[in-house]
Amino acid sequence: MYSIKALTQECLHTVKQAKIDVASTKKGGAGAAGRSALRAPMARKKTSQVLPNPALQLGRATALPASPDEAVLDRVDNPHPDTNYVARFTMPEFTALCPITGQPDFAHFVIDYVPNKFLVESKSLKLYLNSFRNHGSFHEDCTVSIGKRLVSLLKPRWLRIGGYWYPRGGMPIDVFWQAGKLPNGVWVPDQGVAPYRGRG
Repeated sequence: MYSIKALTQECLHTVKQAKIDVASTKKGGAGAAGRSALRAPMARKKTSQVLPNPALQLGRATALPASPDEAVLDRVDNPHPDTNYVARFTMPEFTALCPITGQPDFAHFVIDYVPNKFLVESKSLKLYLNSFRNHGSFHEDCTVSIGKRLVSLLKPRWLRIGGYWYPRGGMPIDVFWQAGKLPNGVWVPDQGVAPYRGRG
């Protein structure tokens, strides 16, 4: 067993050795290299950062347009212009106003298109579609106008839009429009919206 005197001497020796190590570190001795290695920040893995394009609405605060005419639709380059594929947008809570009564009309929109050189940027499309909420227009005009504007912007190989409107006055009106020719071999799923059947 250690005596109290022996333990005291051992503790003093440990403290003295620690002071020597600290002094060596301050003078840039062997201990400094080890301490520097411990304090060196870990190398951070570089990650690619996609900066927002100032020409687009994506990535910055954008107010809801007051009307479809004021809305700006943005387009971006198609990353696969040599490939025929279908891109689909679904808007299940589209809202517009009846141009006669000012009462709200509701629709479920499904937009399918085969891109060519451009894609529609989705944030701008959402803002454009939501700008109809205070816009007075008949079902047919809303549906076809949206399709024509997208075709004018994108020049797609093919586009179709289905407007499935909820009934007002007891009668639902569904509107369908398409432009271009669907390329051979392209898989186009059914739009999946059942005819209106009420609560039954």
